[in-house]
Amino acid sequence: MSAPSSASRKRGIRDQVAIVGVGCCQFGENWDQSPSDMIVDAAYEAYADAGIDAPQERIEAVFTGSVYSQKGPHECSDALKMFHKPVSMVSNYCATGTDAFRYGAMAIASGMHDVVLVVGYDKPKDRGVSGPTVMMDGVRDLPKTPAGWFALCAATYFEKYGASRDDLAKIAIKNHHNGTLAPKSFLKREITLEDYKKARIISWPFGLYDSAAQTDGAAAAILCRADLAKSFRDDAVLVKAVSIQSGPNPQKDPTNDFLSWKPTGWAATDAYAQAGIEDPRAQIGVAQVHDCFSLTELLTYEDLGFCEKGSAKEHIASGDFELDGELPVNTDGGLKTFGHPTGATGVRMIYENVLQLQGRAGPRQVKGAEGKLALSHNIGGHPTACGIAVLGRE
Repeated sequence: MSAPSSASRKRGIRDQVAIVGVGCCQFGENWDQSPSDMIVDAAYEAYADAGIDAPQERIEAVFTGSVYSQKGPHECSDALKMFHKPVSMVSNYCATGTDAFRYGAMAIASGMHDVVLVVGYDKPKDRGVSGPTVMMDGVRDLPKTPAGWFALCAATYFEKYGASRDDLAKIAIKNHHNGTLAPKSFLKREITLEDYKKARIISWPFGLYDSAAQTDGAAAAILCRADLAKSFRDDAVLVKAVSIQSGPNPQKDPTNDFLSWKPTGWAATDAYAQAGIEDPRAQIGVAQVHDCFSLTELLTYEDLGFCEKGSAKEHIASGDFELDGELPVNTDGGLKTFGHPTGATGVRMIYENVLQLQGRAGPRQVKGAEGKLALSHNIGGHPTACGIAVLGRE
């Protein structure tokens, strides 16, 4: 990560925006629910969490994010009867939810609105395909599916740093365990190393348990001016930073080394400058990162400065990123087991971090999280975008 510029320090929104309510529907193959049903479930849970009884009167604007919706922002406005007010839609592939959150936070920080709703949702299971219909550009005969593309990074990392499938297995086992503790997660099944190794290969070295579960789902957050937060609740969570950074298509970037994600490093530099983070390993108490594949989570440990480049396997072996470790990651199971409805994922991560910071995460609660910072991270596209949000109570 390069040193933050003076411009990045000036444009921060630290402590100007508070989160006073969060909600999340059940993630899964929700054949019995329409997108509207899931939006309503998530939003009304957030309303109740914030103590809002008349949302049509209290909410001034809605920022929604979806990748697969064909109906645009009025799918959300119709579902929630949010009329005669601005309702906007954001789409930034897997970073969509974080980007919608960013728009909502900026609307508050700018002084344009006092209270807004952010909703991320998607219902990919109704499209009739088992996975995302993503076709990467054919460059130098590179694979054209997400698993094939990310697998190139795994092979390169293994060769350079001596990691193996056993290291990826520990990440998968961790996230499956954490998912069993999250009531609204999709997959609630513990796995063993034997289960991992017996599972079918998707694109070597990725097997079934390395790959995130694509699901239907929606998540929501109520944002307000920080000075209004106590009118909603006493334990509001403050937005310390939010950053979206774009980067070159790594398949066409001659400087890409297949060992890290440039947008993650850039977004981390920007977000850390905004939040005043100098030592992420010490200052961040819990993190939700984009584990579309287990290797992606491993690379993100290093890209975010949680450990030195090439050292992730040692920290994985030490249990540093497990629930009782020094810096727990993907406490609700992550994309792997909570599920990945693309537009909802970033907001779902914020939902989890708010619960952790407020001490409301039940059996997966991280000890001492309330006194530290919480980070969420999404990458999207090839990946060519990254979104990071940092939250805290102090």
